[in-house]
Amino acid sequence: MALHPDFPDSPHAILNPEIRWFPADEALRETTADKLMPPLVASLRKKVQAFRDSGYVGASDTSKSLLNWWFKEPHLQTQTDGADIQFQYFFAQREALETIIYMYDVVGAKDKFDLMRFDSSGAVSAQMFDESWRRYVVKMATGSGKTKVMSLALAWSFYHKLYEPDSELSRNFLVIAPNIIVLDRIYKDFQGLRIFFEDPVLPDNGFDGRNWRDDFQLTLHLQDEVRVTHSTGNIFLTNIHRVYAGEDIPASKDDDNTMDYFLGKRPSGATTDSKVDLGMIVRDIDELMVLNDEAHHIHDARLAWFQSIQDIHNRLLQKGGALSLQLDVTATPKHNNGAIFVQTVADYPLVEAISQNVVKHPVLPDAASRAKLSERQSAKYTEKYADYIDLGVIEWRKAYEEHRKLDKKAILFVMTDDTKNCDDVAAYLEGRYPDLKDAVLVIHTKNNGEISEAATGKDKEELEKLRQQSNEIDSLASPYKAIVSVLMLKEGWDVRNVTTIVGLRAYSAKSNILPEQTLGRGLRKMYPGGIEEWVSVVGTDAFMDFVESIQAEGVELERRAMGEGTPPKTPLVVEVDNSNEKKDLEALDIEIPVLSPRVYREYKNLGDMNAGAMTFQPVIYQSFSEEEQREIVFKDITTGEVTHSTILDTAGVADYRSVVGYFAQTVMKELRLVSGYDVLYGKIKLFIQDALFGQTVDLESPNTLRNLSELAATKTVIETFKKAINDLTVRDKGDAEIRDTIRLRQTRPFVVKDQGYLMPKKSVFNRVIGDSHFELQFASFLEDCGDVVSYAKNYLAVHFKLDYVNADGDISNYYPDFFVKLTDGRIVVVETKGQEDLDVPLKTARLRQWCEDINATRSDVTYDFVYVDQESFEKYAPKSFADVLAGFREYKAA
Repeated sequence: MALHPDFPDSPHAILNPEIRWFPADEALRETTADKLMPPLVASLRKKVQAFRDSGYVGASDTSKSLLNWWFKEPHLQTQTDGADIQFQYFFAQREALETIIYMYDVVGAKDKFDLMRFDSSGAVSAQMFDESWRRYVVKMATGSGKTKVMSLALAWSFYHKLYEPDSELSRNFLVIAPNIIVLDRIYKDFQGLRIFFEDPVLPDNGFDGRNWRDDFQLTLHLQDEVRVTHSTGNIFLTNIHRVYAGEDIPASKDDDNTMDYFLGKRPSGATTDSKVDLGMIVRDIDELMVLNDEAHHIHDARLAWFQSIQDIHNRLLQKGGALSLQLDVTATPKHNNGAIFVQTVADYPLVEAISQNVVKHPVLPDAASRAKLSERQSAKYTEKYADYIDLGVIEWRKAYEEHRKLDKKAILFVMTDDTKNCDDVAAYLEGRYPDLKDAVLVIHTKNNGEISEAATGKDKEELEKLRQQSNEIDSLASPYKAIVSVLMLKEGWDVRNVTTIVGLRAYSAKSNILPEQTLGRGLRKMYPGGIEEWVSVVGTDAFMDFVESIQAEGVELERRAMGEGTPPKTPLVVEVDNSNEKKDLEALDIEIPVLSPRVYREYKNLGDMNAGAMTFQPVIYQSFSEEEQREIVFKDITTGEVTHSTILDTAGVADYRSVVGYFAQTVMKELRLVSGYDVLYGKIKLFIQDALFGQTVDLESPNTLRNLSELAATKTVIETFKKAINDLTVRDKGDAEIRDTIRLRQTRPFVVKDQGYLMPKKSVFNRVIGDSHFELQFASFLEDCGDVVSYAKNYLAVHFKLDYVNADGDISNYYPDFFVKLTDGRIVVVETKGQEDLDVPLKTARLRQWCEDINATRSDVTYDFVYVDQESFEKYAPKSFADVLAGFREYKAA
């Protein structure tokens, strides 16, 4: 079934269960529901939606605080260029955590019988569950951020066990990877606890009265480097092949490598590969949570992976405990027969991830392009499949040229059927195509998709080098542009730059390979944001039939013309139009002076703030009953929405100090102050005590605390102090000097969303992108103006911005819309607006000041500005830019 017409484009939008993807009747006729939809998810989505809408009623205080911090607090992250952007978790990540917390806190789901209550298919039975402990599975499309979900779940378990008296969760974690490639990826995020501090995983100290960051004490143990010096606060990160439980687990015919099963276990010789003795770990600790990445490997109770976890649980039971939780994350939690794991509690399918541009869009050759391809009658592999290889190279080359403009390297991936043909294809690529000479990396893999030591005949050092080369292939420093492999590496090989996949083999059900795994290594995006990207998929008829089978899961495969003369399947690139011989770029170039900042924050002593001089409306001090005093209601100060309620027990009366501390933290965070907490805390405390309510109040009184949780009080404290600090610290220097110059011809290429654009004749750029229809309308007008020499859209990549003081009194940045060069030599900065906002007068006043500052320092070029609103532009329909300057005079007078 196609996605609902109201399905949102943004991956951050909250998804109503009613608009989620569901298989169409025709898909269900082709296959069974258990292979397309996790049986528990439909019911759970509705329950979790109600849980979310209630402000997380039923969750523990710790869980509520974390959910509110992660998903309701604003989080700013500083970029390499110094600009701040807002970080926000995807809704899929949010829903996964909300579901886990709902199942644990609200439902108290401990075993299979608790999970079966949510079965909406009527087909789930107890025999489908192998484990006797608490296990939740999260299904998320490749590239949609499973590692972030793992980091959030780990932090939640840690804090829950630390802060909640009766918590059955854990402060020790065994994180298991299926292979060394996945291990490398997780280690990169977890090393030095990087992901926990770079992402907003850990709340600020003082948030809801807890010292979160100070309390987060964890040690990371990698592989066999296990030194348990503390009974809690450990992350054991290991590859499953090094995990054993102090005893051998019998080989099975269902194991990835069946040699031991059929031929018997070979005697082990000397080896440097030590293993992680889980028996030793469990002996020293009393609590443990297991997190499995790429957890589709745990599909059978007979497999060593499952039996190792079972042994951990049994050993903890013997000590009077239990495995606290097994959390599995994977894109494909499926058994060998294709049925989805019944323990799956959250699902973000690939069809939704593609729709929201979280991953690349697979694109296949259209019928006409495919009709030109044929298998030749030849015993030589590369001759037989030459058409498919050549088309793949053509598509890769087009993508390579486009991405190269942006300092990105497109990667070609070719899959073959055995190691001999793998080597044959590599030699063919290097011999036939000069741009691939010495640029093809060959990776032989075993039946399970892992790098094979036997097949390559490499020693351990060379294998390590091969692994490093495959992981670093995205880098421009790597000489490789193509990879040829017996199998698509099934998981963990998470490079982002694969733009073309060529499949020269078929897959059978016996291979246990899924279409999403085949496409998976090409799905990760190269560029941040919601920019559409594509991965071209070319292959034999048998391979394409296999890929197209993913359509049963709702994925819509685009089909486009491929081959010589067709456009590349790449995002829109905006660049200086150097290849257009009809343009005189020197004449079209526009020079923009860059001034030193005029507005700045002078970090005076916050102690100079005078509470008596603050202007605010006193808040009415209400009297609450004892029961109401115990219910502390927190609301969002911008929307008034109840974020959560806390019921205090008789022994746990909250402390006003944590509330004052949170106010101080919030003010500092929103104003980006780096010091002065102690002074600000004292000022806020006295303000609340003596001024906020128009009377002196007792801060120790529970009634005062209840009043402080009211929206009016919260908003008054925060907004009053933000204004007072801005009044004290924000200053205008009164002058500015030219610090640098921007020449538009020097702008580096950049990618943009696939949206409306104009191919200009009067701009140095190859495209003018319209963020609105009015911008394109105005650009078209400029093209036709006889008194306009050139113009350009002020893209972010131009790096022209003005500092100004916004309506809230904060220092902010303003990006005008257009630059226009006139026949008389003047440069005019244009602000266009479809709808005016509160900051427009402040922005245009700052723009007018900028023009005055420039004109005061140089006389060779005059700079001016104009504000053009859509309503007047369409009403008066100016015929020239002179008409615009004469008719649009708003904000021109000082």
